[in-house]
Amino acid sequence: MRPEIVPGATFPDYELPDHRGKRRRLSDLQGSDPMIIVLGRGSFCPKDRRQHEGLLRLHREMEVGYCRLVTITTDNLLETNELRSAVGAHWPFLSDPGRKIQKDLEIAEYTDPMHNPMIPHTIVLEPGLVVYKVYDGYWFFGRPTIEELRRDLRAVLQKCRPDWDITKPELKAEWERGDKSRFFPYGKTFAQLFAEQD
Repeated sequence: MRPEIVPGATFPDYELPDHRGKRRRLSDLQGSDPMIIVLGRGSFCPKDRRQHEGLLRLHREMEVGYCRLVTITTDNLLETNELRSAVGAHWPFLSDPGRKIQKDLEIAEYTDPMHNPMIPHTIVLEPGLVVYKVYDGYWFFGRPTIEELRRDLRAVLQKCRPDWDITKPELKAEWERGDKSRFFPYGKTFAQLFAEQD
């Protein structure tokens, strides 16, 4: 991984085709929410499949917790869809057969020249594509557990949600004055909020 991809840095705003072939920019997929990006080897890798089976449970929690999840592999469109379907995922999968990200982040898995995948990484992002944590998943147990990701998301949400602790007297006073700007959905209507979601 490039040395500047560290906590506090801004992750590159890549644009790639999703599992339907529609070009998607990471910032658009993230919106104003925390996001987890999984950079995987692809459909040939049993470790990737196992990781994604675990992420299925977490994704259900992420949806109700207003967090996003994206998987990116070097698979072509067909292989991307096969992996997504095989694990039963419902979040966006992005396809990078040209290995744009692998090259840009310097994460070519040189030990596997046959598949030429990315070294697996899981990146937890604060809103604005700000890196919170990077996990190197070359070895399966280098990948984060669901509980580790849950703790990371809690920490990120505590930082970015001004109404995380609504027991604060100043928040209650704002609410009673009719000032809802620091309360979810932060000045948007629910129609606007749901229109932004994938």
